[in-house]
Amino acid sequence: MAQVPVGSAVVIAGAKPYVVAQPTDGAFVAFDAACTHQGATVAAQDGLELECPAHGSRFNGGTGAVEKGPAKSALASVPVRRDGEELVVG
Repeated sequence: MAQVPVGSAVVIAGAKPYVVAQPTDGAFVAFDAACTHQGATVAAQDGLELECPAHGSRFNGGTGAVEKGPAKSALASVPVRRDGEELVVG
């Protein structure tokens, strides 16, 4: 959990990449990291900002909401839970 500081989002690489964020202390959220425009994996920027490297769509890492197109749909929410000192996504 220390890998996801309060007020920031990180992209977890893997066969299916995810975004995990901690918008407020102890509150974790997760999203599918595939941009809803054409599926490229978004990248974490400063704080909670996420940006798609393909066409520049921007998303709020705390809510998944689109902040700048061309994407029109929010990132898909994914379940996340604490298991001791670890986060389990999916």
